Amino acid sequence: MSPIIAVAPCRSLPDYVESIRRAGGEPRVLDPAQDQPASVVGEIQGLLLTGGVDIDPTLYGEERHATVTAIEPERDVFEFALLRAAREARLPIFGICRGLQVMNVAFGGTLVQDIESQAAGILPHTVAAPPCAIAHEVWISKGSRLWTLMQEQMVDADTCSVNSRHHQAIKNLASGFEVTATAPDGVIEAIECPNSAFCLGVQWHPENFWRTGEFRPLFEGFIEACRQ
Repeated sequence: MSPIIAVAPCRSLPDYVESIRRAGGEPRVLDPAQDQPASVVGEIQGLLLTGGVDIDPTLYGEERHATVTAIEPERDVFEFALLRAAREARLPIFGICRGLQVMNVAFGGTLVQDIESQAAGILPHTVAAPPCAIAHEVWISKGSRLWTLMQEQMVDADTCSVNSRHHQAIKNLASGFEVTATAPDGVIEAIECPNSAFCLGVQWHPENFWRTGEFRPLFEGFIEACRQ
């Protein structure tokens, strides 16, 4: 039987859903109006946190930067509660783009609200179209879960090329996580919780590659952890 994967709702669901299905999981798109996090975690085998709008900066103790023009406070509340319930239940968790940022902020980390104006980024981190356009490479920490899963796709044993659609990034890392990938300009591109069945977040959008399979190993590794 395919493991049931809770998918946090967002405006661009099809690629996430198809990526889960192709990796062997059964996606269940959640409805914040109906699904209670405490109940959901007893009915699923894994949690996928999707991309989307910025997290409300007040949740990590900052005033809103001028570039933060769209937030969804209700989504923040729902996803933070969902994530904490999933962690308490020791469920595998995979966070993508905003999902990585939710993982960080929910457990005490902070964000750079705008890379271009607040950090020394020199690479393009917002390449909107096409969705799978390559933006830059990432350097992956040897021995990490990400490194293990991406072996066949890496160049020179520690780098791979990714797409990118974000203007924010991790500033202070939450306790219990490790940085396992960075862009050449220092922007954090992946984090993991090492003492877990599967708790991985990436800043790029691997779901956009479901047709060509470059990042299918990430979804397959996630689903395999959910089976166990």
